[in-house]
Amino acid sequence: MTKYEIMFIVKATMEEDAIKKTSEDLQKLINNKTSRVLEFKEMGRKKLAYPIKKEVSGYYYVMTVEANRETIAEFDRKVSINENILRHLIIKVEGE
Repeated sequence: MTKYEIMFIVKATMEEDAIKKTSEDLQKLINNKTSRVLEFKEMGRKKLAYPIKKEVSGYYYVMTVEANRETIAEFDRKVSINENILRHLIIKVEGE
C-alpha cells in the first residue's frame, strides 16, 4: 500500500449539512476493503486566492490515506465530476 495526501476544496455556498455530507462521502470512497483513511483534517472556510467557478471561498479538507492505485484513480475520477468540489490535489508521500 502507498501513502497519499489528498486535499480538496468544497463550495462554501452550500448548506452546512451538504458540505459535511460531501466530505463524509469522499472519506467513504477511500475507506474500503483495500484502503483506509489514516488522518482527516477539516481546515475550515478560507478565502480563495482567486475565484474558482465564481466562488470566492471554500471549505478546505486534508486527508492522509493508505491506498492502492485503483482506489486513488477512482477517487480522482469521482471528485473530477463532482460539482461541489472546486479543486483537489493528490500527492504521493515519498520515503515512507
